[in-house]
Amino acid sequence: MHLFHLFDENLLGRANAPALEWQGQTYTFGEIEAASNQIAGWLAAQGFVAGDRLCVQLPNSLFVVQLFLACLKLGVIYIPINVLYRDREVGHILQDAAPRLFLHAGEALPSASGYPSSRPNLGVLAGSTVAALIYTSGTTGPAKGAMLTHDNFAFNAMALRSIWNLNSEDRLLLALPLFHVHGLGNGILTWLVAGYRLRLLERFEAKLTEQEFLSFRPTVFFGVPTMYVRMLDWAAVPPARLFVSGSAPLAEHTHAAFREKFGAPILERYGMTEALMIASNPLHGERRAGTVGLALPGVKVEVRPPEQEVFVQGPNVCAGYWGRPGPFLEDGWFRTGDIGALSEDGYLTLNGRKSDLIISSGFNIYPREIEEYLLEQPEIQEAAVIGVPDAAKGEVPVACLVAASGAKIDAETILGRCRESLASFKVPRRVIWLDRLPRNALGKIQKHLLAGEIGPQ
Repeated sequence: MHLFHLFDENLLGRANAPALEWQGQTYTFGEIEAASNQIAGWLAAQGFVAGDRLCVQLPNSLFVVQLFLACLKLGVIYIPINVLYRDREVGHILQDAAPRLFLHAGEALPSASGYPSSRPNLGVLAGSTVAALIYTSGTTGPAKGAMLTHDNFAFNAMALRSIWNLNSEDRLLLALPLFHVHGLGNGILTWLVAGYRLRLLERFEAKLTEQEFLSFRPTVFFGVPTMYVRMLDWAAVPPARLFVSGSAPLAEHTHAAFREKFGAPILERYGMTEALMIASNPLHGERRAGTVGLALPGVKVEVRPPEQEVFVQGPNVCAGYWGRPGPFLEDGWFRTGDIGALSEDGYLTLNGRKSDLIISSGFNIYPREIEEYLLEQPEIQEAAVIGVPDAAKGEVPVACLVAASGAKIDAETILGRCRESLASFKVPRRVIWLDRLPRNALGKIQKHLLAGEIGPQ
């Protein structure tokens, strides 16, 4: 299925309806359609044909949305790049993807106003056609481009529209970066399918976003855990029917604090670059804090021993990694690398990454369990637990902590509490105090960078 079979209900059928707000201006679906057609004309004039790649390293903007649509119309493979990436990281993607063109903030962006506003011939594109390459973070090696197809994106958007009841009466405040699959797949794609009104922000800034929230009064908000932590400092949150959190684990105490202060639960879900959305807590039914909910309709999830790794199968799973023809699936299933547990009624709980698993004296230690306990302590603002080599035990856990503002706490007090509440092999052997934890643009803690903070035993 070509994505415009879904988008045209709004781009063409509701051309005069308000669609997107950007920097104080409101644009209709028809205006978005026309501008993307002009950009498609500009791309064609540069020699782009179906299957060519375009790399884009730009912050959120109206132009980025229109450019993405233009690429889809021509069959050009869209490749967004994290705006925080440096030359080495960008260079790897450019070498791997071999794009025809690289657009970035360091040069003037093209003007396409002289090109026709009529839609180009979409041609015949199969649903298996690659729409975008989204490069993984590469924390366990060089970043790889997940090949996301029209079918992948279509399934994702239709599934979310259904399970979250997204519709044209909704209003989404989107502060997530569009270079990430969270903002692009869950934000832009559901907007085009459901036809709701979207206010796009360049980035999440706590105070600015609070004002945008008050003026726009969204019914839906997609965020990551660090956003919700910062929102707890807001005086008030206007009622929205749906708050969604993803891209990193949401601490149970954050979920509880948000609900207590604002009277609104946060719906936690689970997705990843290679499989888009996998599971979600239900909109109607039990939103079980600490879990990522139930597998989406049409998606299968298994947790397999001995490591309790999560496996996924379904139309959400990408077509593989760009330029890497080797085996991608295992008997038709994608290995996520996440460690989890399934309840009898199908709720999935994530216990961290397989690579994060600590094995100490033969015992499996899941860092998230320790982190959740540490975050319950009022003096601790952030926590990350990693394994460090130990001659006798193989590995031992070490806690990297950020103290809450104004808190007075010492390592021995924290370790004493851990000894009272955790099995002895789970108690961190050391506490390292930091000013902040290293995070990527989506707020996910980069544990591979913490080893350098710890130093020798």
